[in-house]
Amino acid sequence: MCRAAEYIVRELGARAALVKGGHLDGDDVVDVLFDGTMHVWRRARVQTRSTHGTGCTLSAAIAARFALGDGLVDAVGAGLAFVHRAIETAPGLGGGHGPLNHWA
Repeated sequence: MCRAAEYIVRELGARAALVKGGHLDGDDVVDVLFDGTMHVWRRARVQTRSTHGTGCTLSAAIAARFALGDGLVDAVGAGLAFVHRAIETAPGLGGGHGPLNHWA
């Protein structure tokens, strides 16, 4: 993940790259951001099927934190924390991959 994020920045010309690890196996979820410096977030995996919309929710949360004046690293950290809370407190609706708790 770290190599991928660094490649996207150094070789493909992005200013920053966030690589998510939620679909990988393991007891922890690891997410990495590379913006010239590697930033790593690790959280305990929540065992749930309520994961529908996590990517859209994360991008909206990061954008909202930008609107509040956060810099990139703080915005990403706050967005990741919000999505984690939204997954932890999801209402468990439906028989498939249900929605998050967007009021987390």
